[in-house]
Amino acid sequence: MLEIERKFLVKNHSFKDNSFSNKRITQGYLNSEPSRTVRVRIYGDQGFLTIKGAADAGGTTRFEWEKEIELQEAEKLLNLSEPGSIDKIRYLFKAGDKTFEIDEFFGENEGLLVAEIELNAADEEFEKPDWLGAEVTGDAKYYNSQLGKRPFSTWP
Repeated sequence: MLEIERKFLVKNHSFKDNSFSNKRITQGYLNSEPSRTVRVRIYGDQGFLTIKGAADAGGTTRFEWEKEIELQEAEKLLNLSEPGSIDKIRYLFKAGDKTFEIDEFFGENEGLLVAEIELNAADEEFEKPDWLGAEVTGDAKYYNSQLGKRPFSTWP
C-alpha cells in the first residue's frame, strides 16, 4: 500500500503521438490536508475513492489506499468535495518497462502538463523520454490536491 512515484513537468505535446491510452478524469477532494488526502475520482466511466498519507521527506513515497466505487456514488461524493475540482486527460506512455502517466489539465489549470512514473524504489533508474522536463517530485504546488486550491492560472 505504499506508492513510490516521481513527478516531472512535460516540455511539449509530442508524447501524444505514442501514447497507448487516454481517459478524462474529474476529481475532487473531500479532505486536502497534506498529511492525509481523501480523493474521489471519475476515471472514464469508473469511480474511485482514494486515501493518501503524507509524503516522505523526498516526496517520493507515501501510503495510498484506493477502492473502486459505483459511478453514481462517485458523482454524489464529488458534490460534497471542497471547492476546486480537477479536470484533466490522462495519457499513458510506455518507456522501457515503465509506464508514464501524463496529465493534461484543463479549466483553471489549463496549460499544465505533468508526468508521473511509479517505481519500485525512489532511486530506481528508468528511461527518460525527450519530452520529459524538470523534476517536481515533492513540490507540493504540483499535487492535485493543491492545484484545486491554488490553480496553475494564478501562479506568477
